[in-house]
Amino acid sequence: MTSRRSRPSLGALVFFTVTLSLSGYFTFAAVQGDSGLFRRAEIAVEGDRLASELDELHAEVARMENLTHRLSDDFLDLDLLDQQARDVLGLIRSDEIVVH
Repeated sequence: MTSRRSRPSLGALVFFTVTLSLSGYFTFAAVQGDSGLFRRAEIAVEGDRLASELDELHAEVARMENLTHRLSDDFLDLDLLDQQARDVLGLIRSDEIVVH
């Protein structure tokens, strides 16, 4: 009786090598790729940052709209007009003292 060892065929070895390689590649791409998990986390953080920046810009626009309305022809705030004229022209009244 001769004992014969059973070796896997070359085709099975190539199949498992290719399968393992493709599995590794797709796992790496799913985690580190252009649309992977890490990129998705970066996009989420950037989206939160941009949303907070948008909120700040909305507040700034509302403030500027309020100032514009207060200096319009329909509604004139004399105190604001006086303040703006002093800031732009750098003028003071004769009875005022400037402290730096």
